[in-house]
Amino acid sequence: MSSPTALPPDLGAYAARHGLTVSGARPRLPEYARRLWSRRHFVTAFATARLTSQYSEAKLGQLWQVLTPLLNAAVYYVIFGVLMNTKDGVADYLPFLVTGVFVWSFTQSTLMAGARSVSGNLGLVRALHFPRAALPVSYALLQLQQLLVSLGVLAAVLVCCGQFPRPSWLLVVPAFGLQALFSTGLALVLARLTARTPDLAQLLPFLLRTWMYASGVMWSTAHVLKDGSVPDAVRLLLECNPAAVYLDLARFALIDSYGAAGLPPHVWALAVGWALVAGIGGFVYFWQAEERYGRG
Repeated sequence: MSSPTALPPDLGAYAARHGLTVSGARPRLPEYARRLWSRRHFVTAFATARLTSQYSEAKLGQLWQVLTPLLNAAVYYVIFGVLMNTKDGVADYLPFLVTGVFVWSFTQSTLMAGARSVSGNLGLVRALHFPRAALPVSYALLQLQQLLVSLGVLAAVLVCCGQFPRPSWLLVVPAFGLQALFSTGLALVLARLTARTPDLAQLLPFLLRTWMYASGVMWSTAHVLKDGSVPDAVRLLLECNPAAVYLDLARFALIDSYGAAGLPPHVWALAVGWALVAGIGGFVYFWQAEERYGRG
């Protein structure tokens, strides 16, 4: 009976000689981006499959993806618009509110899905070798697909409220593109954080709800700031709040009275800046922990 073959003493040199690499090893950033791009078909297919299965057990199916923001808008209209009278001084308040709810729902759902994209797919992460960033990017793409469906419903609501299509509606394309890049970057950050500490996902809904209330979804930031009584530090935070910036862009594009008032010149610059900072920074931050995803 022959003795088993002895392993070479230098396993690293042996692996390099035969082209073997560590599963889940972190390549250089340009190579990582190239590998992620090469998996773009997997990203698209994964997002589409998740979208198809997400509401498969609900009787109304994917109709819930538009019913949910509509129901939220109805509740917010009663509570904030009627009972708290935040509609006072805001022209076209119903289109203003519905647009805000739909736009905010996109960012909120992208962050919630991205936060669980790695921690909720550990079996896939441990079984296959692929760029882990494909998971949060797939979930962000899923939410973007849902947004495109929801835009049809939003357009119908706006028309019913007397807001008819005009050339400025085309501005929603770059606006939502920048918002998608910003939200995907934050989703990558949250995916890394919750992969290490899953309990952070339980805290996220409270943080997002606070962010929503401070972003002017149900009230007009411009209306609050116009009297000059708000401290300069608070004014700066409200004006630079990325969620409020993307809300302003959508409302400027879709609502006549909002567009007639004019968009402050800093809004597009902030929208581009936030998108680049979050998108690039989030990608680099996620890549730095590539080797640690899926480990116990």
